[in-house]
Amino acid sequence: MTQPTFDRETDLLVAGAGPGGMAAALVASLEGLDVVIAEKSEQVGGTAATSAGTLWIPGNRQSLAAGWTDSAADAERYMDALTGGPEAPNRRLREAYLASGPEVIDDLMRRTEVQFVPCGKHPDYQSNRPGAAVAGRAIVARMFDGRLLGPDFERVRPPIREFMVFGGMMVGKDDIPRLLGRFKSVANFIHAGKLFARYLKDRLRYSRGTRVVMGNALVARLFYSLKRQDVPILFGAGIVELIQGPRGVEGAVIETATGRLRIRARRGVVLATGGYAHDQQLRNAFMPQPVTPLSLAAAPDTGDGIRLGQGLGARVAPGEHGSGAFWTPVSKVPRRDGTQGLFPHLSLDRAKPGLIAVNREGRRFVDEGASYHDFVEAMYATRSIPAFLVCTAGFVRRYGIGPVHPGTRDLQPFADSGYLTLAPTLEALARRLGLDPAVLAATVARHNGFARTGRDEDFGKGESELSRFNGDAGHGPNPCLAPLETGPFCAVEVFPAEIACSTGLSTDEDARVLNGAGEVIPGLYACGNDMASIMAGTYPGPGTTLGPAIVFAWRAARHAAGCVPQQQQERRLRAV
Repeated sequence: MTQPTFDRETDLLVAGAGPGGMAAALVASLEGLDVVIAEKSEQVGGTAATSAGTLWIPGNRQSLAAGWTDSAADAERYMDALTGGPEAPNRRLREAYLASGPEVIDDLMRRTEVQFVPCGKHPDYQSNRPGAAVAGRAIVARMFDGRLLGPDFERVRPPIREFMVFGGMMVGKDDIPRLLGRFKSVANFIHAGKLFARYLKDRLRYSRGTRVVMGNALVARLFYSLKRQDVPILFGAGIVELIQGPRGVEGAVIETATGRLRIRARRGVVLATGGYAHDQQLRNAFMPQPVTPLSLAAAPDTGDGIRLGQGLGARVAPGEHGSGAFWTPVSKVPRRDGTQGLFPHLSLDRAKPGLIAVNREGRRFVDEGASYHDFVEAMYATRSIPAFLVCTAGFVRRYGIGPVHPGTRDLQPFADSGYLTLAPTLEALARRLGLDPAVLAATVARHNGFARTGRDEDFGKGESELSRFNGDAGHGPNPCLAPLETGPFCAVEVFPAEIACSTGLSTDEDARVLNGAGEVIPGLYACGNDMASIMAGTYPGPGTTLGPAIVFAWRAARHAAGCVPQQQQERRLRAV
């Protein structure tokens, strides 16, 4: 046990400056607590800074005000259908999440610069389940002007390089069609021109564009709000030890470049260090075989919080969390500087008409328009690792694939770099991929037949709300099916990678960490990817990780601050 001598004192110590950690610190500060954040890296945001930044908040009032109908009761039916009903693990936490979610968003919007807008139509990922919604549950942070942060804008972790235009300009989903169609209308041309002019001006002072959207906007807004509250963040300060006392966890030891700091935390410690993504031992223990070496998580996410919790006897139950992670297929992108990027194939290409996914046998194995998580689950279930996204050059010109933008006519540079395989005929493509040409030809022929009838009899591509949403609404009879007929043909190799971990420390409804007997470890909280997912191994919809991260950070902070008991709060919310 560490001797109770301290270099610094505070009410609440938060380990990690991702969205969960920053939200916990922000709310605790608003409730009157003295708060310190210890961030292992030199930047805020963690993995979320590179994400789409969506939050799944059923019944949120922002969507209701915009005319989208939804309710927490419908969402509860949906989650019960996904997770196994009332007896499934963590149902009480899901109830707390649904009860608190809308109030959390309203509270942040009322008291901070963390502002959200509804996404409108954004289907749940299992639309055939009772209670699923096509619209109204997804919200995203409002676009943010990074110039408000001044020099501290460089503290915001940048997005994935391949997601930025001109090497540093962020664009949102709504910007893409206007940029691609910049010569199709005066309005589009003006919009594109303003974006580019703003970007050029930004680059005179900053390393990238300051018009930030998606996950970067969420992170920047949280950071800006913390700065307005004067909440200190210790950068380059990783948590290495928890300090226990008579009342439970009473502080922590923080490793800095100048030595170790012992920080007393009178109300406790919040673990929000990002999960175990880059700890090989924990990956081997919690992930399915073969354990993928690829991850989209931030490099500092090495399981610090989980290991510290385990050291105090915290409960970790990987069997309750499916395959241990939330997944997406990724392709490996060779960069000009010799490094390798990972491009997550989330929604822009797989569901479009004229693309199929095949395994090493040259056979389809999945509905290509399924959610990114379900796509990878199918890869594991059918041993289709790696898989190939196969299409024609004409498909790429129209829709793009991975980092290859729509409108690209010359694919040879991408073939020369090794990103994609290009061939004049389907037979030549199969041979270059090491597939049986006859099997691939039969697979394509069968798919082409489905494209002509508009019905995928093997995997149902185009039958779900999600796949149709991500398909091409102007293409018929099925917005997700078109034949692969005229070469050249091309393929991109894809692998599993996790976007977040689902196995973590078990907690109660207020994010208090539990021990092996199910008892609260006093003074210890966990949120974000350090907290075990409440989703029981399922992926309900867009924002499955960020929604709970923010909600349980709020609940943890309010509990630490001694606010109204959460059970009373929930009864009040249900009455609204």
